[in-house]
Amino acid sequence: MAKIAFLGAGSTVFAKNVLGDSMMTKALQDADIALYDIDADRLNDSQMMLDNINANCNEGRANIVSYLDRKAALKDADYVINAIQVGGYKPCTVTDFEVPKKYGLRQTIADTLGIGGIFRTLRTAPVMLDFARDMEEVCPDAWFLNYVNPMAMLTKVMLKGSNIKTVGLCHSVQVCAKELLEPIGMSLDNVNAKIAGINHMAWLLEITRNGKDLYPEIKKLSLQRDKHDDMVRHEIMKNFGYYVTESSEHNAEYMPYFIKSNYPELIDKLNIPLDEYPRRCEEHEVRWEKMRKILVDNDKVEHERSREYASHIMEAMETNQPYMINGNVLNKGLITNLPYDCCVEVPCVVDKNGVTPTYVGALPPQLAALNRTNINVQELTVEAILTGKKEYIYHAAMLDPHTSSELSIDDTKSLVDDMIEAHGDWLPTFK
Repeated sequence: MAKIAFLGAGSTVFAKNVLGDSMMTKALQDADIALYDIDADRLNDSQMMLDNINANCNEGRANIVSYLDRKAALKDADYVINAIQVGGYKPCTVTDFEVPKKYGLRQTIADTLGIGGIFRTLRTAPVMLDFARDMEEVCPDAWFLNYVNPMAMLTKVMLKGSNIKTVGLCHSVQVCAKELLEPIGMSLDNVNAKIAGINHMAWLLEITRNGKDLYPEIKKLSLQRDKHDDMVRHEIMKNFGYYVTESSEHNAEYMPYFIKSNYPELIDKLNIPLDEYPRRCEEHEVRWEKMRKILVDNDKVEHERSREYASHIMEAMETNQPYMINGNVLNKGLITNLPYDCCVEVPCVVDKNGVTPTYVGALPPQLAALNRTNINVQELTVEAILTGKKEYIYHAAMLDPHTSSELSIDDTKSLVDDMIEAHGDWLPTFK
């Protein structure tokens, strides 16, 4: 009988997907499920919802217990799902957006790279390393399934800063081909895709139907489209040759070309949604009470298995029936023209032996070059966490593609200082 610990279980919708999926999976139906969160009210919401799904869809087979004591929740776990958000929308996400605005630096999502991604890592990584210390004590053989952004930086922190088996999981690879083909009127039938790179900047290296390369037709149809919401990714494909996994609003801030104070017309031309993540957070707060009635105050709530990787990973490990994912792992020669030990997103086989990454080889050189601009920031931010040295935060910010295209060195360092001050006790002390 497997034990699944879910950290950040107050994320009710995500808990429904991952743990509802688990209850829909024969090998996991009778699991012990430990829910942990620091917010007792949200934890109770998730417990009520999952109890109802367990009764309605799983004949009550799962044993679901809530904990405010993290170590107790983790004890003897086989799998640990990580879905936390340190600092929440308020105050920390607001800080990530509002302080940079004083320097004229605008962002869209700010959860993966850039100033926002750097500081989201700096406040989240110490908490995750605390999780690792607890796991090393009470469930040292458990698999840590990380869903938290910045995915590459936080997954690398766990893999380099602890002995915990960790894989990073993202949604974008699973929907990449669909998001490219459907809007241009192409079918997904019999489509095969090969994807590799880094999280949120992995590349659709091959897309074929019955062995035929679809890229020529895709690029022709792409040029015929009117203004739409995915224009940044299509602009990247037009100029670099390949489609990228994560959305246009994300990739707009991973490169130096799109959010330009000197070229404000690009924002409208490419439909770039500045301040998109705060907007989504505000909308979520408004919608939550309605969603709560549907999910929590509803003893008839049911669930169908979703596309999330987690239940399939756990099922493969429990049954030894192999399953393919794209996972975030350390680059041990998997992508030969990206730095050794950086965090890459590559196809992996999952079975009773765990997560086994597959060899990719060299990316097209222009794609590897784009990846390396992001890896620079990731590596230096991780170094700041593992050494406690503030100079690495400066270096990460100065090498960030978007920040360095907009700000001087002096303004970048001043912004870092202001962000450290504004975050206050949400950050560890850097020397």
